[in-house]
Amino acid sequence: MLRLFTAIPIPEDVAETLARRQSGLPGARWRPLDALHVTLAFYGEASERTADDLASELTRAEGGGAFEITLNGVGAFGDAHRSHTLWAGLERSERLNVLAGRCRSAGERAGVPPEKREYRPHVTLAYLKPQANPDRIGAWITGHNLLKSPPIRVDRFGLYSSVLTGDGSVYTLEREYLL
Repeated sequence: MLRLFTAIPIPEDVAETLARRQSGLPGARWRPLDALHVTLAFYGEASERTADDLASELTRAEGGGAFEITLNGVGAFGDAHRSHTLWAGLERSERLNVLAGRCRSAGERAGVPPEKREYRPHVTLAYLKPQANPDRIGAWITGHNLLKSPPIRVDRFGLYSSVLTGDGSVYTLEREYLL
């Protein structure tokens, strides 16, 4: 079984800018630069055959031409007393939403049930331990909320596999698709 998702990788220069913000918060497990990405669709566990079907269906999401996205602001998933993930947000992009929708549709055609959560594009910066101090989390968000990247050109996306380890997930690019 493979754990699969589609994503847009974050370019090295933007990842390095994000890495400079990855400090100053006890209880945060910061994501390495090569793991920073914008998820388009999460498929979960899939058999080899389903993975092959998915890879084939994703070719229908290719094309449409390159577009740009811009990181804007930071935040946390969870509630005020128990945040679990720090993220960098993105400015609204209809082209990004369309691409994510195409990736979800490819999954459905390949027999992968769609994820129930609403699509909220972001870049995961850190996972937070349950004992992370809510006041410190709020202060970190306030201190970094003016984040804004230069436009990021998106001309491809990838199908990735994910292996969970004690230090977090390790991602492998399985196939790349050009826009």
